[in-house]
Amino acid sequence: MNKLGLIIRREYLTRVKKKAFILTTILAPIGMLIFWVVLIFLMSSGQESRRLAVLDEGNILELNTGKTLRDNNSLTYKYMPNAKVEELRDNLGTEDLDGIIYIPKQNVDSLGALRTLNIEYYSDDQLGVTTLEGIKSTIANYVEKLKIEKSGVDENLLKSFDTDVHVDPKNADPEKAEEEVSSYRVYVATFLGGAMMFLIYIVIFVYGTMVMRSVQEEKTNRIVEVIISSVKPFQLMLGKIIGVGMVGLTQFAIWAVVFPLLYMGMGLVFADKFKQMQSMAEAPSADAPDASEITAIIQELWSFDYSEIVIVFILFFLAGYILYSSMFAAIGASMGDDQGESQSLTLIVSIPVIIAFYIGVAAIQNPNSSLAFWSSMFPLFSPIIMPARIVFDPPMWQVLLSLGLLIGTCLLFVWLTGRIYRVGILMYGKKTTIREMARWIFRKD
Repeated sequence: MNKLGLIIRREYLTRVKKKAFILTTILAPIGMLIFWVVLIFLMSSGQESRRLAVLDEGNILELNTGKTLRDNNSLTYKYMPNAKVEELRDNLGTEDLDGIIYIPKQNVDSLGALRTLNIEYYSDDQLGVTTLEGIKSTIANYVEKLKIEKSGVDENLLKSFDTDVHVDPKNADPEKAEEEVSSYRVYVATFLGGAMMFLIYIVIFVYGTMVMRSVQEEKTNRIVEVIISSVKPFQLMLGKIIGVGMVGLTQFAIWAVVFPLLYMGMGLVFADKFKQMQSMAEAPSADAPDASEITAIIQELWSFDYSEIVIVFILFFLAGYILYSSMFAAIGASMGDDQGESQSLTLIVSIPVIIAFYIGVAAIQNPNSSLAFWSSMFPLFSPIIMPARIVFDPPMWQVLLSLGLLIGTCLLFVWLTGRIYRVGILMYGKKTTIREMARWIFRKD
């Protein structure tokens, strides 16, 4: 155990002191800070306003009666009833205009019979998506209101036909019937489950690959021959896995402190910018969440039992990392200098992780489905899928069963990959096959 501790300490300190670790740990918050600053300035500065002339040849919009199209932060409309489209088009560069909206005569008898409004847009610049959607939305809303007005139907009466459906979840268990459950809980749970699933997915690949490369480097440089003379191969492999894992936890712990501090600092420094962004915002639409909805979401966010979630997340996080890192370590020990050979075996280990991620996406949409249940029991998938399900309160027996299967499989794989590691780490100049690696498992010392 003393030698294992020395290996873990060596692996940890060697990587923590590397420039790559220091730069990554520092540059990630700095990069996020720069992103936030740029985003705030872009949003607070608003979009460049485009001035558009409106020519309605058939007077279908009835703008000559004093009606106007609604301007917004990016588009300003100027009705020009006496102008000619040819003249404006030829002199567009000299006029105080950025574009022309030309509405030719429509082949309809009345506005009520109009189903598609054909519009021509002239500009020296390429039409962008924002401008296109802005024009379509403004004129479509205007025509809709004009049709309602022409039909004599009360607009408030039409709005009263819209029905907002609110689902109020209730627990069927009599013992839990008194617990308050909000319909927003499912959205918050989906976000939390997806975030934990994605984090474990990334960690398995990043730090599992780091373990593999560390083994390959020591094998290629023949340093491992000196180390093996003092410690057992299994101790070396386990020490690498734990050491690199501690590096990852250190990095995440630093970010867990730095990012909230940056967020609070941004709120203090750019408080005026945030007020400016709020003042520039248009009136909220019917689909935009109001203050009560935002408050309900925040309340739901704090209503989860985070002690249980964090414990389950850490256990599955560590077990999943050790499970896959041991396989990556065995691949690193088995391979030589041929990177193509290494990549082909890495793909075999990566496939279950990728499949688990896509199953996890389906699981957070339907966390109690048969697919979500059985995949969370399968040890190669459960490190990713069960943390995604834990926020949906699955029965505790499912969590414990999944964890037990995962830990048992983890111990089995560590032992199996340790058998491969002890032989492969000293094999040079020979291409390794899957069949040969299987024989190493049952090879006697």
